[in-house]
Amino acid sequence: MRRIAILGATGSVGQQALDLVARNPGRWQVEALTANGNAQALADAARACGAKFAAVGDPAAYGALKEALAGSGIEAAAGPEAICEAARRPSDIVLTAIVGAAGLKPTLAAVERGATIAIANKETLVCAGPVVQAAARASGAVLLPVDSEHNAIFQCFDHDQPGSVERIILTCSGGPFRTWTRTEMGQASVADACRHPVWSMGAKISVDSATLMNKGLELIEAHHLFPVGIDRLDVVVHPQSVVHSMVEYVDGSVLAQLGTPDMRIPIAFAMAWPERIATPATRLDLCAIGRLEFEAPDFERFPCLKLAWDAMRAEGSAPCILNAANEVAVAAFIAGKVGFLDIDTIVAETLATVASGPVGCLDEVLEIDLAARAAAGVQVELRTR
Repeated sequence: MRRIAILGATGSVGQQALDLVARNPGRWQVEALTANGNAQALADAARACGAKFAAVGDPAAYGALKEALAGSGIEAAAGPEAICEAARRPSDIVLTAIVGAAGLKPTLAAVERGATIAIANKETLVCAGPVVQAAARASGAVLLPVDSEHNAIFQCFDHDQPGSVERIILTCSGGPFRTWTRTEMGQASVADACRHPVWSMGAKISVDSATLMNKGLELIEAHHLFPVGIDRLDVVVHPQSVVHSMVEYVDGSVLAQLGTPDMRIPIAFAMAWPERIATPATRLDLCAIGRLEFEAPDFERFPCLKLAWDAMRAEGSAPCILNAANEVAVAAFIAGKVGFLDIDTIVAETLATVASGPVGCLDEVLEIDLAARAAAGVQVELRTR
């Protein structure tokens, strides 16, 4: 039986991972679970799966967690260091599903002890890809992507002959505003932006999908996960979200991973790797779908994708600045402080304001992250409605 820690257990990915644990008794022993502040949901999950350790990132939620776990024998803890402690506990695999840059420290803690990491926190690689990869090389940690696109690439990629890969093609649903004009997007509500046509996700990633920033972050993540040059990464819009991504080879062959849009498929792949296990996902019926459509992304209507591409090319701290500014801008949009079209403007202005340079360690990443958040906060205040 493999021991697993799930960081971000009350979120969408974490809940689906726990569903897989429940459906496969005897395969995983849950060592640790974490959440940000939802103490009751975390306690319920910890009791249900028999976890040994449960931690909330928000210290104010500790009392509620301790009370909810009373008499269970499950150790309770709180604060950012407690989340890192969950990552350091003796598990064979750590699923990192914390949203945003908050996942950086605990993910790195798991990497440094040489664990197998099922990584669903793309921001970690966006902000600190070289730092994480250097730590993984030193410790022998294995990074297994959970995002459906990167998981698809992982399955199609010839890891023994990376030089035979000509191009990686990430697919993109186009989001809820795929056919909207910029004028229409200017009137978009939070509910509109979170109404994804295919996937059911949390608010932040739903808004990122609406701006196409999510795809931009995934481009940067792919750059760090797979040994191909930036010029060999591409994006194609695919509204049906059946082809999850593709790998093109030097002989002209293109390998694609297809499946119904159900996150339990890539989550199960990463959690059970190198085995494959059954999932309850609906099986793909191509005849029922009838047709698969593809189109080029529109950088003018969705400038966040180009901002991400430019940050990836700039390297250094630029992707970290991009991510921090985006997190601040999206939070402001969700809070009703700024409009949807302000998001890309805030990100662009922050990238222009905060100086970019090389990044060599975690402390430098965190320093840049704070500076970018402060600069983005100024941009939010200038546009607050």
